[in-house]
Amino acid sequence: METAHPLAAWESYYVIVGTSGAALIGMQFVVMTLIAERRNLAAGEAIKAFGSPTVVHLTVALVISAVMSAPWTTLVTAGIIMLLCGLSGLTYAAIVIYRTRKQTAYVPVWQDWVWYAMLPSITYLALSVSAWLLNTNTEAALFTIAAVALVLILIGVHNAWDSITHIVVGGADHA
Repeated sequence: METAHPLAAWESYYVIVGTSGAALIGMQFVVMTLIAERRNLAAGEAIKAFGSPTVVHLTVALVISAVMSAPWTTLVTAGIIMLLCGLSGLTYAAIVIYRTRKQTAYVPVWQDWVWYAMLPSITYLALSVSAWLLNTNTEAALFTIAAVALVLILIGVHNAWDSITHIVVGGADHA
């Protein structure tokens, strides 16, 4: 009797998450188009701090879904790729924090720091740790990686909605 590969049971989950990530990336391009039509020149720094990370988080969720759906013969390669994604995400989170502090078009409130800095940093740290533990604590690592993909989608949804509501209530005109 052949034992099922640990990732086989996750295929449908990652199809759903990956498809959602891809669709939301497209929607974020619509948001960026709206911003481009209404922004002043100083808002470019704010887009790098608030708009670009949304696309990055959604893209990482898509990448996680693709990697975790691939027909790996072992978990080693998937773990290495997830570790690289997690460490790259942590580096990018640091860049976003720097850009957020540097930009002058918008003064972030505490909720912005939670959604644009803290949650992504914690999420990418969780991805890094779970990738590191993928071969030794497989079940917990698989659930954590799945949660990371979903949390990145939720962060992306929140942040895209936040950008849209900021534009609609006129914040972009006052930047």
